[in-house]
Amino acid sequence: MPEYSRLALLASPTERSQEAFDALRQQRQWVALDQADAAVVIGGDGFMLQTLHTMLDIDHVIPAFGLNLGTVGFLMNKYRSGRSLDERLAKATAIAISPLRMTATTNTGDEHSVCAINEVSILRETRQTAKLEVSVNGKVRMPELACDGVLVATPAGSTAYNLSANGPILPLSSNMLALTPISPFRPRRWRGAILPDTYEIVFKALESVKRPVLVVADQKEVRDVREVRVKAWPEHRLTLLFDRGQSLEDRIFAEQFMV
Repeated sequence: MPEYSRLALLASPTERSQEAFDALRQQRQWVALDQADAAVVIGGDGFMLQTLHTMLDIDHVIPAFGLNLGTVGFLMNKYRSGRSLDERLAKATAIAISPLRMTATTNTGDEHSVCAINEVSILRETRQTAKLEVSVNGKVRMPELACDGVLVATPAGSTAYNLSANGPILPLSSNMLALTPISPFRPRRWRGAILPDTYEIVFKALESVKRPVLVVADQKEVRDVREVRVKAWPEHRLTLLFDRGQSLEDRIFAEQFMV
């Protein structure tokens, strides 16, 4: 395990996270995110996703070690004030995750490219049911899917929104993506698909003016879209650090046996 000598410290704006930030800030020298070789992130899963997106935006992707002071903390480690942070980092297990690259074209022809670490969701904007054409690697696999929406989830995101929509849990090492419908109306019995992460998935909004749809890539939203392209983005692989025996792979595996 590499030694991390230059650490950045980031915290969500919640009261508990800021208190932990103040306590840790006095324990060592910290550097700015763009100068660090690893980041300590205090908060919940949402703030971790925000931090990872910031790394991608500034093109400085470094390992991130999360300390959970949020709700679920699936991407985080337990916050333990009495244990040496340097010792935990030295023994941490590194897990690599590949985000998704989403390119959306709106009804006006504007193009937006965004990455997603958990999932890309296409959702109806109004009371009108969305109607979507679904293609995989250039071949139309579903000429018309009538639904509230559909999503593409990474293994890291498969236990989030995807699981709530009855999608499958994917092991991190599976190199697969979950394609999961949200309240499908026609075909009613379709439960989705599991696809290799080398495939490109394209959604075309049918009747996109009458039945407007939006797309959400993690926390970023584009409205009134007519086409959405999604594919894994391994060139921008991210690294999460976990306490030994508490890795994301272990947690995803455990989720498959929960009742």
